[in-house]
Amino acid sequence: MSRRTYGYVRVSTRSQKEDRQLYAMREFGVPAEHIVVEKQSGKDFARPLYLRLVRSLRSGDVLVVKSIDRLGRNYDEILEQWASLTKEKGVAIVVLDMPLLDTREDRDLTGVLIADIVLQLLSYVAQTEREYIRQRQMEGIAAAKERGVRFGRARLSMPDAFPALAEAWWLGRISAIQAGQELGVSRSTFLRRAREWATARGLPAPS
Repeated sequence: MSRRTYGYVRVSTRSQKEDRQLYAMREFGVPAEHIVVEKQSGKDFARPLYLRLVRSLRSGDVLVVKSIDRLGRNYDEILEQWASLTKEKGVAIVVLDMPLLDTREDRDLTGVLIADIVLQLLSYVAQTEREYIRQRQMEGIAAAKERGVRFGRARLSMPDAFPALAEAWWLGRISAIQAGQELGVSRSTFLRRAREWATARGLPAPS
C-alpha cells in the first residue's frame, strides 16, 4: 500500500483565516483532497474532524501540520497523541515550522530520537510556563485582595422600592415572589437581600 500524506489545518475561531496553513500544505505537496480544515479550539483533542482523520490514518501515512500548536495546545495530550500516532499506528508526523519534528521513515534513528527529545522539551517548557502564569495570577489576586479589591460578579443594586418591599415581606404582607416581581429580580435574589436587610436591623428573618 502506498504512503498517503494528509494535512491538518486548525484555527480556533471562524473569524480566523487558515490561508497561511493551506499555502504551507500545498507547498509541501499535500493533495487538496487530503487537507482537513477544522475551526475549533485546541484545548483538547475532542475535535470531530481531527478524530475522523486519525481513524483513517494507516501505518506508513504522513500527517503534516504547520506548527505544533495547530495540533493542539495541551502538551501533555500532544505527547500522548504523538506516541499513539508514531509508535502505535506507525504514522509519521511532520511539523513544517520545526524541521526537527519530522518522523518520516527516510530519517535515521537519530533523527527520530531528536524529534522525541524536542517534543519532550517543548512539553516541559509549556508546563513550566503554565505553572509560572498560574503562580503570577495567584500572587496578583492575593495582592489585589490586600488592596481591598473584590472579585466575582458585581453586586446587583436594588431599586429604591426595595426597603419598603423588604419590610412588607418581613411583616408577612407580601411574598418573596411578589416582591421580586415588583423589583424585577428573582425570588432567590430578593430573599437573599431581604434577609441581609433584616439581619442588619437586628430583625429575625422569616423562614
